[in-house]
Amino acid sequence: MSVQDAIRIAVVGHTNAGKTSLLRTLTRRVNFGEVSGQPGTTRHVEAIELQVDGRAAVRFLDTPGLEDAVALREHIDALDPRGELTPPERIRRFLAGPEAHGVFEQEAKVLRALLEVDAAFLVIDAREPVLPKFRAEIELLGACARPLLPVMNFLRDAGSREDAWKALLPAYGLHVVVRFDAAAPFVGAERELYRDLATLLRERRTQLERINAFLEEESGRRREAAGERIAELLVDAAAMRRTASAVEFEIASSRERLVAALQKAVFDKAQRCASDLLALYGFRENDADEAPLPLLEGRWTMDFFHPEALKDAGILLGKGVAVGAAVGVVADLALAGLSLGAGAALGGAIGGALSQGFGPLGRKLANKLRDVHELTVEDRVLVVLAAWQLRLLRALEQRGHAAVDRIAAPAPADAPMDDLEAARRPLAELVRAAQPARSHPDWDSEARLRWREAPQRRDLVLRVARQVPPAIEAFAKNHLQ
Repeated sequence: MSVQDAIRIAVVGHTNAGKTSLLRTLTRRVNFGEVSGQPGTTRHVEAIELQVDGRAAVRFLDTPGLEDAVALREHIDALDPRGELTPPERIRRFLAGPEAHGVFEQEAKVLRALLEVDAAFLVIDAREPVLPKFRAEIELLGACARPLLPVMNFLRDAGSREDAWKALLPAYGLHVVVRFDAAAPFVGAERELYRDLATLLRERRTQLERINAFLEEESGRRREAAGERIAELLVDAAAMRRTASAVEFEIASSRERLVAALQKAVFDKAQRCASDLLALYGFRENDADEAPLPLLEGRWTMDFFHPEALKDAGILLGKGVAVGAAVGVVADLALAGLSLGAGAALGGAIGGALSQGFGPLGRKLANKLRDVHELTVEDRVLVVLAAWQLRLLRALEQRGHAAVDRIAAPAPADAPMDDLEAARRPLAELVRAAQPARSHPDWDSEARLRWREAPQRRDLVLRVARQVPPAIEAFAKNHLQ
């Protein structure tokens, strides 16, 4: 498929209706054009392509907004007072006149582009009342005799007038309407857009079906890659171990530094994972306000070890998965090649150890076997890490590339506790699947050993990744996203 036989689609509509926003979302090109609340941002026709299998499948034309359709319609009517010309002929007569390069220059750019494409998306701001100027715009665009597919934008806004628009459009022969919020697309909206376009472009149906199949495959590959990246994080965090001599561990200041260093290492790993997810879904981290910045509120200050965070992530993980105390870092003991077991806690978290010692068992073992202490990440911290990344992933899957607001941190769910337990069970399985990494501190990405070459580690990452989709669905079903 070459550029010449790519489907040509003009994106048209009133100024500030969200045309550029729609194209950012459809092409996943966050840097295309300029998205702004100021009217008339797009002043020229700009082209952007949707690539399928490395080739241009659709060539979109982003057009300026129509600004004075009522006056233009009156002008065009005056060009053919006896009604001898067809609507497209009247449009061409207007384009050949001086007004097309003067007072109606912006509208002329739109109509000229529309005459050269296979079809057009008419982007409608559903928040707008149905005014005469919009009726005039529809009449002008329809006069170009190109298939016109209305795309209803900003439908999630409380001021949406969707019903009024749907009542108007059939009067102009526009019976197929797509609901597509460019900032927060509805599930399946993109595929519906191309399916409906196929009803208007029957000769292009095969191409459009291939585009839809490609987009679905691409979505699956993207989610699979995201699942593997989250699995990498959990395996990496579960494998983390920091050792200290018993003497060093007994010194409060030294102990605090060890704990802080481990906590920061976990934090950095989580941030890198989040950044990778943003890049995978075509978003950037440091965009200006006019461009999309899809971040969780508090993304850069999230404390995965805070007692309240661990309390909110409380879950019955089941037997075989250790659950430590609130701070989220536990101590275990290793000596002379022997170990109490990977991840075995001496009796509580560092926070408890600082004020109460290691508890009866811990004190007894410590007094008898003073050698090396190890710090590992508690399971509930892994739960918090996983939940945080899954929420971000879920938000990115539902976010258009035209959104300019930040993704707010999800509020605690109001569902009954039984429902929450059911929803969190897949999350528990996700954390449980990562447990074998506790026996392999060399699998930590910061370890000196080249863990990426270990096939066992790769196998574990893939096993953990298979638990990501059920966890995502649990989040969605129970409104935990």
